[in-house]
Amino acid sequence: MAAPKRRTSKMKQRTRLAAQAWRAPKLRKCQNCGSSTPGHIACPNCGTYTTRSGKEIVVKAEA
Repeated sequence: MAAPKRRTSKMKQRTRLAAQAWRAPKLRKCQNCGSSTPGHIACPNCGTYTTRSGKEIVVKAEA
């Protein structure tokens, strides 16, 4: 069975664990209603999604 040749240094261990750290999700403002939504997801409030080119897609029809 393989065994480590040298002990893992503190710096190597900490940089490896830092990559797994929790980060808050980046939110963007909906161009239609102004609520905060995560990227690449239709707005849960109004149901619209705007692409990079500015094309607006309506996912949820208003009742």
